[in-house]
Amino acid sequence: MSRIVFHALGRKFLQREEDMPADDGARQVIYQTLALGHHIGVIDCLQTLLSCPEDGYADWIAALPEGEARRKLAGALRFGEIMIDASHAALLARALDQGRAAMDERQRGWSDALMRELAAMDAEPALYLMVKRHED
Repeated sequence: MSRIVFHALGRKFLQREEDMPADDGARQVIYQTLALGHHIGVIDCLQTLLSCPEDGYADWIAALPEGEARRKLAGALRFGEIMIDASHAALLARALDQGRAAMDERQRGWSDALMRELAAMDAEPALYLMVKRHED
């Protein structure tokens, strides 16, 4: 059986401790360089946020209104992997809210977990989710 798993960015770190600036003012510079990722030695540590059986996931996204948000989430079924970042947060949050009435209790729990992460992305745009299909 396949599962759709949401992996959230738990933390980022530089490969060498001496590479980390001591100045808090350097925080913005670090976040701007994160786009360069592994080229500067930044390693992403992902943790499992949410895991759904593939058929349950398909039913969950079917409860969402037709449109871009539903298409985005359906990409995990079609391609086996999608990335969700801050640019998708508002779009997905609206769709999850609009589809809530058509969801069962389990799907609403999944929505609540995803909504918390989307809100965190609004506050910290460097956060993202990797959504992948995993074969059990």
